[in-house]
Amino acid sequence: MERREEKPTVLIVEDDRALRSGLRWTLADHFHILEAETRQEALSSLQSERVDVIICDLHLPPATDSITEGLQIVEAAKQHRPSIPTVVITGSSDKRTALEAVRYGAYGFFEKPFDEDEVLHIVRQAARVRQLEAENLKLRSTLSGRRGFGRLIGSSPALEGVIRQARAVATTDATVLICGESGTGKELLACAIHEESARAGGPFVAVNCAALPETLIESELFGHERGAFTGATHAKKGRFELADGGTLFLDEVGELTPAVQVKLLRVLQERSFERLGGTRTINVDIRLIAASNRDLEQEVEKGNFRQDLFYRLNVVPLTLPPLRERREDIPVLASFFANKAAHKHGLQPPELSPELMAALQAYDWPGNVREMENLMERLVVLTRGARLGVEFLPEKMRSGDHKPAPPEEESESTLEQAVQALKRRMILKALEIEKGNRGAAAKRLGISRSYLHRLINELNIAESN
Repeated sequence: MERREEKPTVLIVEDDRALRSGLRWTLADHFHILEAETRQEALSSLQSERVDVIICDLHLPPATDSITEGLQIVEAAKQHRPSIPTVVITGSSDKRTALEAVRYGAYGFFEKPFDEDEVLHIVRQAARVRQLEAENLKLRSTLSGRRGFGRLIGSSPALEGVIRQARAVATTDATVLICGESGTGKELLACAIHEESARAGGPFVAVNCAALPETLIESELFGHERGAFTGATHAKKGRFELADGGTLFLDEVGELTPAVQVKLLRVLQERSFERLGGTRTINVDIRLIAASNRDLEQEVEKGNFRQDLFYRLNVVPLTLPPLRERREDIPVLASFFANKAAHKHGLQPPELSPELMAALQAYDWPGNVREMENLMERLVVLTRGARLGVEFLPEKMRSGDHKPAPPEEESESTLEQAVQALKRRMILKALEIEKGNRGAAAKRLGISRSYLHRLINELNIAESN
């Protein structure tokens, strides 16, 4: 079969043959066209073909006196992933039903008799929305499947420097000591080093030393034999044995007791140990990565941590920067965690308002990336609508003045921001010239009235403007 040109596909659902033919001629140079006369034919095409945009008359047989058939097509289009934009056709005296369809989920509408330029414009815009949503889904899928150093999100110089060092050490078996405040992503970095190493096919075993009771930590790390202590009714492997052939990550290693520090030092020197209550020496092949939110050198000076163990752990030190020292990564992190939370709870990816972004970037993040992830999930769960604002932020984050810059001073540091700012200025100017008449403003801008309505909502242009 000959492969057709890669154009977006438009499905025209219209029982009026002449109108359907006119639409086909208007769009055929730019789109691949499919046609249907009824809801059943349309749904069949949606199942068998890839459709990017639907143009649909609301009054379809057999129920031409109502809009039920048309609304069912709008509903079916919404169920696709990503949803298919539906542009509805309406008569000049039937705008109320078209607006109802838009509220029901339709992308927009145009009137009969149609203007060719208006139809071409709105369909192009709808196809572009579909393309962007498909790209967003692909990106989210890619992000959710991140491995190795792709797990660490951001491009700030502070983070990139750490990743460069980590890449260099990942291909070796050298012991790594990761330092950084709580919530900076120390376990994530340790896992990335493991996944980029020759041990990636082996286990990655993580232990939070601070979370284990002092009486159990030796048993958890090195295992125990049956009868080693009250309640030890059977032998148990420790984390060192479980990590054999892979990587053992000891988080908060500064919390280890002196007795466990001595045993850990021996394992690092000889790669062997005995289970608690046992006499048989067990040999292991592991790569050790340790982490601490304390300054272990200071702990050594205070006598709280063995100096010889510190030197054994500190072969390759890596220090993760706190979030307040990599503020340029905050927007991409916030968007990533918002999308992740939305996916987790079965919601659409949200938009972050300028007020929210300003508040996020002004905050010092004592809990670092972990605090941000938890906050973004809270905002996604509590917010009703597709735009996250500041209303559910903690009071400590709302106390500052985080109002966005006025439109004429909006950031235009990226192409997308510049385009958004230009659209806003043009719309405001057209509305000013036409004294607020949206129909006249849409005509002056060369766009449909429904598209102007959509832009006003998307760009958050207030009525007072």
